[in-house]
Amino acid sequence: MKTYEIQGYAIVLDKVVFLTRVFEAEDGEGFQFNIRFNGDLRLAPRFATRPEADLQRSLLIKALSDA
Repeated sequence: MKTYEIQGYAIVLDKVVFLTRVFEAEDGEGFQFNIRFNGDLRLAPRFATRPEADLQRSLLIKALSDA
C-alpha cells in the first residue's frame, strides 16, 4: 500500500479515482484541485498560488503513475 502526503493528509494512492484540474477557490482563497477517492470521498487541498497548486498536483500525478 503506497501513500503520498499532502498538507498533512496521508493519501492511499490505490484509492484515488479522479483528480480535477487546478482552479481558483471560492472567495479568492487561493487555488485548489479536488481528489476523489473510492466511496465518494473528496479532498480539496488549497494553496496560496497557482504555481504551488500546479506543482503539488503534478507531484501527486507522478506518485500515482509510479504506484
